Amino acid sequence: MGNQPPSPTVGAEAPLAPGGPFPPAVPDGVVAVLKRDCPTCELVAPVIARLAADGAIAAVYSQDDPAFPDGVPGVIDDRELAVSFHLDIETVPTVVRVVDGREQSRVVGWEVGRWSEFFGVDLGAAFPALPPYRPGCGSRTHDVGMPETLAVRFGRSPLRSRRVELASAEDEAEAMYDRGWSDGLPLVAPTEVRVLRMLAGTTRAATDVVAVVPPNLVECTVEKVAVNAVMAGCRPEYLPVVLTAVEAACTTEFNAHGLLATTHFAGPVLVVNGPIAPAVGINSGVNVFGQGTRANSTIGRALQLVIRNVGGGRPGGVDRATFGNPGKAGLCFAESEGPARAAGWMSLAEERGVPSGTSAVTLFAGEAPRGIVDQKSRTAASLARSFAACLRSVGHPKLPMAFDAIVAVSPEHLRTFAAEGWDRRRLVGELQGLLQLPGSELVQGAGGISEGIPSGLADRVLPKFRDGGLLLVHCGGDAGMFSAVMGGWVNGAEGSEPVTREVTPWV
Repeated sequence: MGNQPPSPTVGAEAPLAPGGPFPPAVPDGVVAVLKRDCPTCELVAPVIARLAADGAIAAVYSQDDPAFPDGVPGVIDDRELAVSFHLDIETVPTVVRVVDGREQSRVVGWEVGRWSEFFGVDLGAAFPALPPYRPGCGSRTHDVGMPETLAVRFGRSPLRSRRVELASAEDEAEAMYDRGWSDGLPLVAPTEVRVLRMLAGTTRAATDVVAVVPPNLVECTVEKVAVNAVMAGCRPEYLPVVLTAVEAACTTEFNAHGLLATTHFAGPVLVVNGPIAPAVGINSGVNVFGQGTRANSTIGRALQLVIRNVGGGRPGGVDRATFGNPGKAGLCFAESEGPARAAGWMSLAEERGVPSGTSAVTLFAGEAPRGIVDQKSRTAASLARSFAACLRSVGHPKLPMAFDAIVAVSPEHLRTFAAEGWDRRRLVGELQGLLQLPGSELVQGAGGISEGIPSGLADRVLPKFRDGGLLLVHCGGDAGMFSAVMGGWVNGAEGSEPVTREVTPWV
Protein backbone atom coordinates (compact mmCIF):
# COMPACT_ATOMS: atom_id res chain seq x y z
CA MET A 1 0.00 0.00 0.00
CA GLY A 2 2.35 2.68 -1.21
CA ASN A 3 4.84 4.10 1.23
CA GLN A 4 2.98 2.97 4.31
CA PRO A 5 5.03 1.90 7.32
CA PRO A 6 4.77 -1.80 7.95
CA SER A 7 3.01 -3.09 11.00
CA PRO A 8 2.57 -6.72 11.98
CA THR A 9 0.69 -8.96 9.61
CA VAL A 10 -2.66 -10.49 10.29
CA GLY A 11 -2.98 -13.75 12.07
CA ALA A 12 -5.56 -16.40 11.24
CA GLU A 13 -9.33 -16.20 11.56
CA ALA A 14 -11.16 -14.32 14.31
CA PRO A 15 -11.32 -15.73 17.88
CA LEU A 16 -13.68 -18.66 18.31
CA ALA A 17 -17.13 -17.66 19.47
CA PRO A 18 -19.27 -19.81 21.77
CA GLY A 19 -20.76 -22.64 19.71
CA GLY A 20 -17.64 -23.00 17.52
CA PRO A 21 -15.19 -25.91 17.49
CA PHE A 22 -12.78 -26.22 20.41
CA PRO A 23 -9.06 -26.96 20.60
CA PRO A 24 -8.38 -30.69 20.89
CA ALA A 25 -7.31 -30.33 24.54
CA VAL A 26 -10.87 -29.50 25.64
CA PRO A 27 -12.75 -32.75 26.26
CA ASP A 28 -16.39 -33.47 25.71
CA GLY A 29 -18.54 -33.09 28.79
CA VAL A 30 -18.72 -30.21 31.25
CA VAL A 31 -15.60 -28.10 31.74
CA ALA A 32 -15.22 -25.46 34.43
CA VAL A 33 -13.00 -22.39 34.37
CA LEU A 34 -12.11 -20.64 37.66
CA LYS A 35 -9.44 -18.61 39.37
CA ARG A 36 -8.41 -18.48 43.02
CA ASP A 37 -8.47 -14.68 42.99
CA CYS A 38 -12.26 -14.65 42.77
CA PRO A 39 -14.56 -14.75 45.82
CA THR A 40 -17.33 -16.42 43.84
CA CYS A 41 -14.96 -19.15 42.64
CA GLU A 42 -13.86 -19.70 46.25
CA LEU A 43 -17.55 -19.87 47.21
CA VAL A 44 -18.38 -22.58 44.66
CA ALA A 45 -15.14 -24.56 45.10
CA PRO A 46 -16.90 -27.21 47.27
CA VAL A 47 -19.58 -27.56 44.59
CA ILE A 48 -16.93 -28.04 41.90
CA ALA A 49 -15.15 -30.62 44.07
CA ARG A 50 -18.36 -32.62 44.65
CA LEU A 51 -19.38 -32.52 40.97
CA ALA A 52 -15.88 -33.49 39.82
CA ALA A 53 -15.80 -36.39 42.26
CA ASP A 54 -19.20 -37.56 40.97
CA GLY A 55 -17.91 -37.42 37.36
CA ALA A 56 -20.24 -34.57 36.40
CA ILE A 57 -17.30 -32.36 35.40
CA ALA A 58 -14.82 -33.62 32.83
CA ALA A 59 -12.10 -30.98 33.35
CA VAL A 60 -11.37 -28.04 35.62
CA TYR A 61 -9.15 -25.20 34.40
CA SER A 62 -7.57 -22.68 36.76
CA GLN A 63 -6.45 -19.30 35.43
CA ASP A 64 -4.08 -18.43 38.26
CA ASP A 65 -3.33 -21.41 40.54
CA PRO A 66 -3.21 -25.06 39.39
CA ALA A 67 -3.71 -26.11 43.04
CA PHE A 68 -7.17 -24.50 43.05
CA PRO A 69 -9.81 -25.64 43.83
CA ASP A 70 -8.43 -27.49 46.83
CA GLY A 71 -9.25 -31.16 46.86
CA VAL A 72 -9.89 -31.42 43.13
CA PRO A 73 -7.39 -33.74 41.46
CA GLY A 74 -6.12 -33.11 37.97
CA VAL A 75 -6.81 -29.36 37.80
CA ILE A 76 -5.41 -28.13 34.48
CA ASP A 77 -3.04 -25.18 34.58
CA ASP A 78 -4.44 -22.41 32.34
CA ARG A 79 -2.20 -19.59 33.49
CA GLU A 80 -1.23 -19.09 29.84
CA LEU A 81 -4.99 -18.63 29.23
CA ALA A 82 -5.03 -20.71 26.06
CA VAL A 83 -8.24 -22.56 26.93
CA SER A 84 -9.88 -19.50 28.51
CA PHE A 85 -9.14 -17.48 25.37
CA HIS A 86 -10.46 -20.12 22.96
CA LEU A 87 -13.55 -20.64 25.10
CA ASP A 88 -14.12 -16.88 25.07
CA ILE A 89 -14.40 -16.75 28.86
CA GLU A 90 -15.44 -13.30 30.07
CA THR A 91 -16.37 -14.14 33.67
CA VAL A 92 -15.35 -16.80 36.17
CA PRO A 93 -16.67 -19.15 37.29
CA THR A 94 -18.01 -20.43 33.99
CA VAL A 95 -19.14 -23.98 33.26
CA VAL A 96 -19.46 -25.06 29.63
CA ARG A 97 -21.05 -28.21 28.21
CA VAL A 98 -19.20 -29.54 25.14
CA VAL A 99 -20.67 -32.23 22.88
CA ASP A 100 -18.78 -33.56 19.86
CA GLY A 101 -16.29 -30.72 20.17
CA ARG A 102 -18.90 -27.95 20.13
CA GLU A 103 -20.39 -25.85 22.89
CA GLN A 104 -23.97 -26.67 23.74
CA SER A 105 -24.57 -24.37 26.71
CA ARG A 106 -22.86 -22.47 29.51
CA VAL A 107 -23.60 -20.89 32.89
CA VAL A 108 -21.72 -17.83 34.09
CA GLY A 109 -21.30 -16.87 37.76
CA TRP A 110 -23.18 -18.69 40.54
CA GLU A 111 -26.95 -19.07 40.50
CA VAL A 112 -28.17 -22.14 42.36
CA GLY A 113 -31.25 -22.63 40.21
CA ARG A 114 -29.39 -22.50 36.91
CA TRP A 115 -26.53 -24.67 38.16
CA SER A 116 -29.04 -27.23 39.46
CA GLU A 117 -30.82 -27.33 36.10
CA PHE A 118 -27.49 -27.44 34.21
CA PHE A 119 -26.21 -30.46 36.19
CA GLY A 120 -29.55 -32.11 36.92
CA VAL A 121 -28.85 -32.04 40.66
CA ASP A 122 -30.59 -30.10 43.44
CA LEU A 123 -27.51 -28.14 44.53
CA GLY A 124 -29.58 -25.95 46.84
CA ALA A 125 -30.40 -29.00 48.96
CA ALA A 126 -26.85 -30.34 48.71
CA PHE A 127 -25.29 -27.01 49.74
CA PRO A 128 -27.91 -25.16 51.83
CA ALA A 129 -25.37 -22.72 53.29
CA LEU A 130 -24.54 -21.22 49.90
CA PRO A 131 -26.34 -18.02 48.83
CA PRO A 132 -28.77 -18.37 45.96
CA TYR A 133 -26.80 -15.99 43.71
CA ARG A 134 -23.38 -14.37 43.39
CA PRO A 135 -22.00 -12.61 40.31
CA GLY A 136 -18.67 -13.83 39.05
CA CYS A 137 -15.39 -11.96 38.56
CA GLY A 138 -13.72 -10.80 35.40
CA SER A 139 -11.73 -13.41 33.54
CA ARG A 140 -7.97 -12.83 33.36
CA THR A 141 -8.38 -12.83 29.58
CA HIS A 142 -9.87 -9.36 30.01
CA ASP A 143 -7.19 -7.88 32.23
CA VAL A 144 -5.72 -4.63 30.94
CA GLY A 145 -3.69 -5.33 27.80
CA MET A 146 -4.46 -9.04 27.85
CA PRO A 147 -7.00 -9.28 24.97
CA GLU A 148 -4.45 -7.87 22.52
CA THR A 149 -1.64 -9.99 23.91
CA LEU A 150 -3.69 -13.18 23.64
CA ALA A 151 -4.93 -12.37 20.14
CA VAL A 152 -1.32 -12.15 18.99
CA ARG A 153 -0.13 -15.11 21.08
CA PHE A 154 -2.74 -17.45 19.63
CA GLY A 155 -2.69 -16.21 16.05
CA ARG A 156 -5.99 -14.35 16.13
CA SER A 157 -4.76 -10.84 15.30
CA PRO A 158 -7.05 -9.18 12.73
CA LEU A 159 -4.32 -6.83 11.48
CA ARG A 160 -3.69 -6.82 7.75
CA SER A 161 -0.49 -4.80 7.53
CA ARG A 162 2.60 -6.68 6.45
CA ARG A 163 4.99 -7.89 9.09
CA VAL A 164 8.55 -6.60 9.28
CA GLU A 165 10.93 -8.86 11.13
CA LEU A 166 14.04 -7.36 12.70
CA ALA A 167 17.22 -9.28 13.25
CA SER A 168 18.06 -10.02 16.87
CA ALA A 169 21.00 -7.60 16.81
CA GLU A 170 19.01 -4.72 15.30
CA ASP A 171 18.04 -1.80 17.49
CA GLU A 172 14.33 -1.04 16.96
CA ALA A 173 14.71 2.73 16.96
CA GLU A 174 17.63 2.67 14.56
CA ALA A 175 15.97 0.13 12.31
CA MET A 176 12.83 2.25 11.94
CA TYR A 177 14.90 5.35 11.27
CA ASP A 178 17.00 3.53 8.66
CA ARG A 179 13.83 2.40 6.88
CA GLY A 180 12.70 6.00 6.53
CA TRP A 181 9.65 5.86 8.77
CA SER A 182 10.84 8.53 11.22
CA ASP A 183 10.36 12.28 11.26
CA GLY A 184 13.82 12.55 12.78
CA LEU A 185 12.77 11.67 16.32
CA PRO A 186 12.75 8.18 17.82
CA LEU A 187 9.62 6.13 17.16
CA VAL A 188 7.69 3.64 19.27
CA ALA A 189 7.82 0.23 17.57
CA PRO A 190 4.36 -0.64 16.18
CA THR A 191 4.07 -4.19 17.46
CA GLU A 192 0.87 -6.13 16.93
CA VAL A 193 -0.08 -5.81 20.58
CA ARG A 194 0.44 -2.04 20.58
CA VAL A 195 -1.52 -1.54 17.37
CA LEU A 196 -4.41 -3.67 18.62
CA ARG A 197 -4.38 -1.72 21.87
CA MET A 198 -4.45 1.54 19.88
CA LEU A 199 -7.43 0.31 17.86
CA ALA A 200 -9.35 -0.11 21.12
CA GLY A 201 -9.51 3.70 21.19
CA THR A 202 -12.17 3.76 18.46
CA THR A 203 -15.33 1.88 17.58
CA ARG A 204 -14.50 2.13 13.88
CA ALA A 205 -13.49 -1.04 12.05
CA ALA A 206 -9.77 -1.39 11.43
CA THR A 207 -10.49 -1.91 7.72
CA ASP A 208 -12.48 1.32 7.29
CA VAL A 209 -10.85 3.71 4.85
CA VAL A 210 -10.32 7.03 6.62
CA ALA A 211 -9.03 9.06 3.70
CA VAL A 212 -6.98 9.02 0.51
CA VAL A 213 -3.69 10.52 1.62
CA PRO A 214 -1.67 12.83 -0.61
CA PRO A 215 0.69 13.20 -2.32
CA ASN A 216 0.64 9.58 -3.52
CA LEU A 217 -3.14 9.33 -3.06
CA VAL A 218 -3.00 6.11 -1.04
CA GLU A 219 -6.06 4.75 0.74
CA CYS A 220 -5.45 4.88 4.47
CA THR A 221 -7.37 2.58 6.81
CA VAL A 222 -8.07 3.01 10.50
CA GLU A 223 -5.42 0.34 11.08
CA LYS A 224 -2.78 2.35 9.22
CA VAL A 225 -3.63 5.45 11.23
CA ALA A 226 -3.30 3.36 14.38
CA VAL A 227 0.14 2.11 13.29
CA ASN A 228 1.38 5.67 12.89
CA ALA A 229 -0.30 6.79 16.11
CA VAL A 230 1.63 4.08 17.94
CA MET A 231 4.89 5.23 16.34
CA ALA A 232 4.11 8.83 17.30
CA GLY A 233 3.66 7.85 20.96
CA CYS A 234 -0.11 8.35 21.19
CA ARG A 235 -2.37 6.73 23.77
CA PRO A 236 -5.46 4.86 22.48
CA GLU A 237 -7.80 7.60 23.69
CA TYR A 238 -6.11 10.05 21.31
CA LEU A 239 -6.99 7.98 18.24
CA PRO A 240 -10.39 9.60 17.50
CA VAL A 241 -8.68 13.01 17.34
CA VAL A 242 -5.97 11.66 15.03
CA LEU A 243 -8.57 10.03 12.76
CA THR A 244 -10.51 13.28 12.56
CA ALA A 245 -7.35 15.23 11.78
CA VAL A 246 -6.44 12.82 8.98
CA GLU A 247 -9.92 13.18 7.50
CA ALA A 248 -9.71 16.98 7.66
CA ALA A 249 -6.19 17.13 6.22
CA CYS A 250 -7.13 15.03 3.20
CA THR A 251 -10.00 17.25 2.07
CA THR A 252 -9.78 19.32 -1.08
CA GLU A 253 -10.36 22.45 1.03
CA PHE A 254 -7.36 21.91 3.27
CA ASN A 255 -5.15 20.87 0.35
CA ALA A 256 -2.46 18.92 2.17
CA HIS A 257 -0.73 18.16 -1.13
CA GLY A 258 -0.32 21.85 -1.90
CA LEU A 259 0.79 22.56 1.65
CA LEU A 260 3.45 19.89 1.34
CA ALA A 261 4.70 21.10 -2.02
CA THR A 262 4.91 24.79 -1.18
CA THR A 263 8.21 26.39 -0.24
CA HIS A 264 6.31 28.32 2.46
CA PHE A 265 6.86 27.85 6.20
CA ALA A 266 3.44 26.47 7.08
CA GLY A 267 2.31 23.04 8.29
CA PRO A 268 -0.85 21.61 9.83
CA VAL A 269 -1.99 23.22 13.10
CA LEU A 270 -4.64 21.31 15.07
CA VAL A 271 -7.00 23.18 17.41
CA VAL A 272 -9.18 20.87 19.53
CA ASN A 273 -12.48 21.93 21.08
CA GLY A 274 -15.10 20.22 23.19
CA PRO A 275 -15.14 17.63 25.98
CA ILE A 276 -12.55 15.34 24.40
CA ALA A 277 -9.78 17.89 25.01
CA PRO A 278 -9.81 17.76 28.83
CA ALA A 279 -10.87 14.10 28.79
CA VAL A 280 -7.65 12.99 27.07
CA GLY A 281 -5.43 15.70 28.53
CA ILE A 282 -4.80 18.07 25.61
CA ASN A 283 -3.14 21.16 27.06
CA SER A 284 -4.79 24.55 26.68
CA GLY A 285 -2.87 26.37 29.42
CA VAL A 286 0.71 27.01 30.47
CA ASN A 287 3.24 26.40 27.68
CA VAL A 288 0.37 25.56 25.36
CA PHE A 289 2.51 25.51 22.22
CA GLY A 290 5.53 23.98 23.92
CA GLN A 291 6.79 20.66 25.18
CA GLY A 292 5.73 18.59 28.14
CA THR A 293 2.22 17.35 27.29
CA ARG A 294 1.99 13.95 25.67
CA ALA A 295 -1.31 14.53 23.89
CA ASN A 296 -0.19 17.82 22.35
CA SER A 297 3.18 16.41 21.32
CA THR A 298 1.93 13.19 19.75
CA ILE A 299 -1.45 13.87 18.11
CA GLY A 300 -0.09 16.34 15.58
CA ARG A 301 2.95 14.13 15.10
CA ALA A 302 0.72 11.17 14.25
CA LEU A 303 -0.96 13.18 11.49
CA GLN A 304 2.41 14.13 10.04
CA LEU A 305 3.60 10.51 10.16
CA VAL A 306 0.49 9.40 8.26
CA ILE A 307 1.23 11.98 5.58
CA ARG A 308 4.86 10.89 5.48
CA ASN A 309 4.53 7.10 5.67
CA VAL A 310 1.18 6.48 4.00
CA GLY A 311 1.05 9.40 1.57
CA GLY A 312 4.77 9.63 0.84
CA GLY A 313 5.11 13.31 1.77
CA ARG A 314 8.72 13.65 2.89
CA PRO A 315 11.06 16.61 3.18
CA GLY A 316 13.31 16.81 0.14
CA GLY A 317 10.72 14.93 -1.90
CA VAL A 318 7.29 16.46 -2.33
CA ASP A 319 7.82 18.53 0.83
CA ARG A 320 9.77 21.48 -0.56
CA ALA A 321 9.66 23.95 2.36
CA THR A 322 12.49 26.46 2.26
CA PHE A 323 12.62 26.70 6.05
CA GLY A 324 9.61 24.84 7.45
CA ASN A 325 9.03 25.40 11.15
CA PRO A 326 9.39 23.30 14.33
CA GLY A 327 5.63 22.88 14.45
CA LYS A 328 5.80 20.65 11.38
CA ALA A 329 6.88 17.86 13.70
CA GLY A 330 3.30 18.16 14.99
CA LEU A 331 1.41 21.12 16.46
CA CYS A 332 -1.75 20.40 18.42
CA PHE A 333 -3.41 22.26 21.28
CA ALA A 334 -6.81 22.82 22.85
CA GLU A 335 -8.82 25.97 23.33
CA SER A 336 -9.42 26.96 26.95
CA GLU A 337 -13.19 27.17 26.74
CA GLY A 338 -14.32 27.66 30.34
CA PRO A 339 -12.80 31.11 30.99
CA ALA A 340 -13.65 32.23 27.47
CA ARG A 341 -17.28 31.21 27.89
CA ALA A 342 -17.42 33.05 31.21
CA ALA A 343 -16.25 36.14 29.31
CA GLY A 344 -19.02 35.71 26.73
CA TRP A 345 -16.83 34.17 24.03
CA MET A 346 -17.98 31.25 21.90
CA SER A 347 -15.39 28.62 21.14
CA LEU A 348 -13.67 28.51 17.76
CA ALA A 349 -15.59 25.35 16.89
CA GLU A 350 -18.92 26.99 17.76
CA GLU A 351 -17.98 30.02 15.70
CA ARG A 352 -17.43 27.64 12.81
CA GLY A 353 -20.82 25.96 13.17
CA VAL A 354 -20.20 23.07 15.57
CA PRO A 355 -22.88 22.70 18.29
CA SER A 356 -21.87 23.61 21.82
CA GLY A 357 -20.52 20.67 23.80
CA THR A 358 -19.44 18.77 20.69
CA SER A 359 -15.83 17.71 20.26
CA ALA A 360 -14.17 19.01 17.12
CA VAL A 361 -10.84 19.55 15.41
CA THR A 362 -10.00 22.62 13.34
CA LEU A 363 -7.09 22.18 10.96
CA PHE A 364 -5.23 25.31 9.88
CA ALA A 365 -2.21 25.65 7.59
CA GLY A 366 -0.04 27.80 9.82
CA GLU A 367 3.42 29.06 10.61
CA ALA A 368 5.09 28.85 13.99
CA PRO A 369 3.63 31.19 16.65
CA ARG A 370 5.00 34.71 16.95
CA GLY A 371 4.46 36.93 19.95
CA ILE A 372 2.22 39.92 20.59
CA VAL A 373 3.78 41.74 23.52
CA ASP A 374 1.61 44.40 25.15
CA GLN A 375 2.08 44.86 28.89
CA LYS A 376 0.85 48.45 29.04
CA SER A 377 -2.62 48.55 27.48
CA ARG A 378 -5.43 48.69 30.00
CA THR A 379 -8.27 49.39 27.55
CA ALA A 380 -9.73 47.15 24.90
CA ALA A 381 -9.21 49.77 22.20
CA SER A 382 -5.51 50.18 22.95
CA LEU A 383 -4.93 46.44 23.08
CA ALA A 384 -6.81 45.91 19.82
CA ARG A 385 -4.51 48.42 18.13
CA SER A 386 -1.50 46.46 19.36
CA PHE A 387 -2.99 43.29 17.93
CA ALA A 388 -3.67 45.00 14.61
CA ALA A 389 -0.15 46.40 14.37
CA CYS A 390 1.31 42.93 14.85
CA LEU A 391 -1.17 41.30 12.50
CA ARG A 392 -0.27 43.65 9.67
CA SER A 393 3.06 41.83 9.28
CA VAL A 394 1.47 38.42 8.55
CA GLY A 395 2.99 37.25 5.28
CA HIS A 396 4.19 40.78 4.53
CA PRO A 397 2.88 44.21 5.64
CA LYS A 398 2.13 45.06 2.00
CA LEU A 399 0.19 41.91 1.08
CA PRO A 400 -3.54 42.16 1.88
CA MET A 401 -6.11 39.32 1.88
CA ALA A 402 -3.60 36.66 0.83
CA PHE A 403 -3.06 35.04 4.22
CA ASP A 404 -5.32 34.04 7.11
CA ALA A 405 -4.18 33.97 10.72
CA ILE A 406 -4.91 32.40 14.08
CA VAL A 407 -4.85 34.88 16.96
CA ALA A 408 -4.26 33.13 20.28
CA VAL A 409 -5.61 35.44 22.99
CA SER A 410 -4.06 34.89 26.41
CA PRO A 411 -6.05 34.93 29.66
CA GLU A 412 -4.65 38.31 30.76
CA HIS A 413 -5.44 39.94 27.42
CA LEU A 414 -8.87 38.27 27.39
CA ARG A 415 -9.64 39.90 30.72
CA THR A 416 -8.88 43.30 29.24
CA PHE A 417 -11.31 42.75 26.40
CA ALA A 418 -13.96 41.12 28.58
CA ALA A 419 -13.90 43.96 31.10
CA GLU A 420 -15.40 46.20 28.41
CA GLY A 421 -17.76 43.58 27.05
CA TRP A 422 -15.83 42.76 23.92
CA ASP A 423 -16.64 39.24 22.76
CA ARG A 424 -14.97 37.31 19.96
CA ARG A 425 -17.00 38.88 17.18
CA ARG A 426 -16.52 42.39 18.54
CA LEU A 427 -12.76 41.93 18.61
CA VAL A 428 -12.67 40.50 15.09
CA GLY A 429 -14.78 43.40 13.85
CA GLU A 430 -12.53 45.96 15.52
CA LEU A 431 -9.42 44.32 14.10
CA GLN A 432 -10.89 44.24 10.62
CA GLY A 433 -11.69 47.95 10.93
CA LEU A 434 -8.16 48.75 12.09
CA LEU A 435 -6.68 46.72 9.25
CA GLN A 436 -8.27 48.59 6.35
CA LEU A 437 -5.13 49.56 4.49
CA PRO A 438 -4.66 52.34 1.90
CA GLY A 439 -3.54 50.95 -1.41
CA SER A 440 -0.98 53.72 -1.77
CA GLU A 441 1.00 52.10 1.06
CA LEU A 442 0.71 48.62 -0.42
CA VAL A 443 1.64 49.05 -4.08
CA GLN A 444 4.90 47.81 -5.45
CA GLY A 445 7.66 50.32 -4.75
CA ALA A 446 5.85 52.10 -1.93
CA GLY A 447 8.16 52.69 0.99
CA GLY A 448 11.09 51.74 -1.20
CA ILE A 449 9.98 48.08 -1.13
CA SER A 450 9.48 46.26 -4.42
CA GLU A 451 7.07 43.74 -2.90
CA GLY A 452 3.43 44.76 -3.01
CA ILE A 453 0.22 44.84 -5.02
CA PRO A 454 -0.21 46.20 -8.56
CA SER A 455 0.00 49.96 -8.94
CA GLY A 456 -3.55 50.11 -10.32
CA LEU A 457 -4.86 49.49 -6.81
CA ALA A 458 -3.21 52.55 -5.29
CA ASP A 459 -6.55 54.35 -4.89
CA ARG A 460 -8.24 51.43 -3.16
CA VAL A 461 -8.61 50.67 0.54
CA LEU A 462 -8.05 46.97 1.10
CA PRO A 463 -8.54 44.76 4.16
CA LYS A 464 -5.53 42.92 5.48
CA PHE A 465 -7.69 39.82 6.04
CA ARG A 466 -10.62 38.46 4.07
CA ASP A 467 -13.94 37.85 5.84
CA GLY A 468 -13.45 34.81 8.03
CA GLY A 469 -9.69 35.03 7.72
CA LEU A 470 -9.08 35.77 11.41
CA LEU A 471 -9.53 32.76 13.69
CA LEU A 472 -9.48 33.65 17.39
CA VAL A 473 -8.75 31.10 20.09
CA HIS A 474 -8.31 31.51 23.85
CA CYS A 475 -5.44 29.57 25.41
CA GLY A 476 -2.19 29.95 27.32
CA GLY A 477 -1.06 30.39 30.92
CA ASP A 478 -2.85 32.70 33.34
CA ALA A 479 0.17 34.96 33.83
CA GLY A 480 1.78 37.07 31.13
CA MET A 481 0.40 39.91 29.01
CA PHE A 482 1.35 38.17 25.79
CA SER A 483 -0.76 36.78 22.99
CA ALA A 484 0.32 35.08 19.77
CA VAL A 485 -0.24 35.02 16.03
CA MET A 486 0.12 32.10 13.64
CA GLY A 487 0.18 33.36 10.09
CA GLY A 488 -1.33 31.14 7.46
CA TRP A 489 -0.36 29.88 4.05
CA VAL A 490 -2.03 31.35 0.95
CA ASN A 491 -5.79 31.07 1.38
CA GLY A 492 -8.56 30.22 -1.04
CA ALA A 493 -8.57 27.99 -4.10
CA GLU A 494 -4.83 28.38 -4.67
CA GLY A 495 -3.93 27.57 -1.08
CA SER A 496 -5.67 26.17 1.99
CA GLU A 497 -8.95 26.72 3.78
CA PRO A 498 -9.33 26.03 7.51
CA VAL A 499 -11.34 22.84 7.98
CA THR A 500 -13.39 21.94 11.06
CA ARG A 501 -14.64 18.41 11.67
CA GLU A 502 -16.59 16.90 14.56
CA VAL A 503 -14.88 14.12 16.50
CA THR A 504 -17.23 11.12 16.61
CA PRO A 505 -17.25 8.81 18.33
CA TRP A 506 -14.67 9.66 20.97
CA VAL A 507 -15.62 7.24 23.72
